[in-house]
Amino acid sequence: MPKIRTVYLCTECGGESHRWEGQCPHCKAWNTLVEERVRPAPATRGERAAGSDASAVVLADVQGVERPRWQIGLAELDFVLGGGVVPGSLVLLGGEPGIGKSTLLLQVSARLCGAGHKVLYVSGEESAYQVKLRAERLPEATDDVLVLAETSAELVIDRVDQIEPDVLVIDSVQTLYTERLESAPGSVAQVREVAAVLQRLAKRREMAAFIVGHVTKEGGIAGPKTLEHIVDVVLYFESPTGLDHRIVRGTKNRFGAADEIALFRMGAQGLEPVDNPSAMFLQGRPDRASGSAVVAALEGTRPLLVEVQALVNKSVYGSPQRVATGFDGRRLALLLAVLERRARLRTSDLDVFLNVVGGLRLSEPATDLGVIAAVASAIRDVMLDPEAVFVGEVGLGGEVRPVRQLERRLGEAGRLGFKRAFLARSSEIAEKGAPVALEKVPDVGRLIDVLFG
Repeated sequence: MPKIRTVYLCTECGGESHRWEGQCPHCKAWNTLVEERVRPAPATRGERAAGSDASAVVLADVQGVERPRWQIGLAELDFVLGGGVVPGSLVLLGGEPGIGKSTLLLQVSARLCGAGHKVLYVSGEESAYQVKLRAERLPEATDDVLVLAETSAELVIDRVDQIEPDVLVIDSVQTLYTERLESAPGSVAQVREVAAVLQRLAKRREMAAFIVGHVTKEGGIAGPKTLEHIVDVVLYFESPTGLDHRIVRGTKNRFGAADEIALFRMGAQGLEPVDNPSAMFLQGRPDRASGSAVVAALEGTRPLLVEVQALVNKSVYGSPQRVATGFDGRRLALLLAVLERRARLRTSDLDVFLNVVGGLRLSEPATDLGVIAAVASAIRDVMLDPEAVFVGEVGLGGEVRPVRQLERRLGEAGRLGFKRAFLARSSEIAEKGAPVALEKVPDVGRLIDVLFG
């Protein structure tokens, strides 16, 4: 019988230590080591034989048949995955409790099953009857989806070998456990081992696998960071507070572009894709209000038009407030300093509040020009042109710099009916044939002159 040993595993990186320490010796994170009891299982004869057959080959001699992707039928999700599901891939979907992860994967299961693929849905948190009750609320036909309520990884593998499904859904990976380890389900060792077993199973059978991961209070997927390294695709399910839409954000994708987003609207019959995200974010714009500007952001390869709102007020405290929602507060402080120094608009005695409408978080510097315009409009209390869009990065010298993929941003603006675009003078785009009229400005001072005379 293998000897049980006690180790300390890091919840951040999964690193192993033989004694407890305040700081992980691998990733240098503090207070992340937890005690685990591990009973290592010896490799079986079949595993040793399979490993001994492996040999190195010249890359030019490698041959294989390229298999087409499987279309789910949810256009937004297919877009985030890079064009569909790749056979043999392992997809991790993380999100807060109750956000709709199980509902989305049940819809995916129904659509793939309707396309002729055999789907096995493994539920470790609900019984088969509870899964059926949720499936009855969906518009998709789920009658042919196979459901298995089980938490043992060994039993799940046996059922997969018997049923031979094309698609496997695990809800969730924190509920599964392997008998090789003594620790409880959801622990660092169990999550890491179960994920590795599912990866080998998916690659061996050329089977697409979706696994659900819980999210910690810090917003990351629970378990060791190695969980995200093992899988092929990592999707985060986000829900802006107080809104009915959901954002699926791809943070890793071995088969497509990362940082793509998909938008869904939660309804009585499940999740519905949003065909025009920019129009949704611009819905309800005020007709005549200062401090409102539209920026052309880029999420992955998708251009999005988002409204940025600014509000300024005379500060009644010794230190003025700088409050930003959906935007980096330090970046806002930098832009306010540029605005005061380079455009002679005093902000040092004003409280400045900035909000990105729709719950989206803007992180790229291409939205700097829109933030500058919104704050200046709020200070002057003059409404900006409602048919103008702003795109450009602002430097510390006040200069406006060009941004990448400008044509796609301006094309989205023209499609939604915008007439003008403010951008950097050095932008390499011809005015003739552009979808909108171009207002090229060299710096923020010139921008203020053009906007307010």
